[in-house]
Amino acid sequence: MFGDYSISDLGAILAMQGFAGLILFSVYVLMALGLAIIFGQMGVINMAHGEFMILGAYVTWMTSNAVQHVAPWLFPGYFFIAMILAFITSGALGMLVEWALIRHLYKRPLDTLLATWGLSLILQQAYRSIFGAREVGVELPEWMMGSWQATDSIQIPINGMFVMALTILITTVVFYILFWSSWGKQVRAVVQNRVMAGAVGINTEKVDRYTFGLGCGIAGIAGSAFTMIGSTGPTAGQLYIVDTFLVVVFGGAASLFGTIASAFSISQTQSTLEFFLSGSMAKVITLLTIVGILMVRPQGLFALKVRK
Repeated sequence: MFGDYSISDLGAILAMQGFAGLILFSVYVLMALGLAIIFGQMGVINMAHGEFMILGAYVTWMTSNAVQHVAPWLFPGYFFIAMILAFITSGALGMLVEWALIRHLYKRPLDTLLATWGLSLILQQAYRSIFGAREVGVELPEWMMGSWQATDSIQIPINGMFVMALTILITTVVFYILFWSSWGKQVRAVVQNRVMAGAVGINTEKVDRYTFGLGCGIAGIAGSAFTMIGSTGPTAGQLYIVDTFLVVVFGGAASLFGTIASAFSISQTQSTLEFFLSGSMAKVITLLTIVGILMVRPQGLFALKVRK
């Protein structure tokens, strides 16, 4: 597999694939952060999480078209507007879904799996009816085009660097909200002991609703980032949902540090193997490795310690 390449060629290949893995890592982190918050706090298996991501992608696409026709002078910075709208739209839909469906299914994880799987099919058909079955793509501003020449043999896409910077910013904000804000303290109290949290006056239903909305809103931002590296279609979210659940389980449910470490290791392994092997074989080897590790450490890379 490596015999046809010189040492310098292998170094350049690993560097390029490593950066490609960082872009995939960014999408995984944005997707998995929301899913880890939802699954870790409420025990809800949200199989429609990919459709919330695609909703954010469609919002970004619509914003791009609207800005080009109505206010073309805003086009260089339209993505920031689109990202905010994607977060609000996906988060609002998430809160509606929690109120109408999820709140009736707490402590019934298999029922939430089936219900959200049905919701994902409904949303896919809704996207197909509203936006059409064909995939669509956004037009990037000129400043996001091109690449940065790191060395003579390594070129780094500018939009990829932007996606990674966005991921760092969103991750920092989420950590601040969950670990330093008063609302984050309420969320962690509900995670550790829901009954006692309610007994001391925390509105657990309201915390659940806003948490579900936050998780879905982050998925919407992931959809905005996704438009920079792929086209958007009604079923595109299903391509990432399995990998996202794999990231959450491998990292350890309810552990944000584990989610980031898991996303990094999976994306780097998969990206590097895809260059030397086929994409399907890279996924198979990655999956088998993770299954083997989980057999030895079923709680994942990091486990949240709570008082029993």
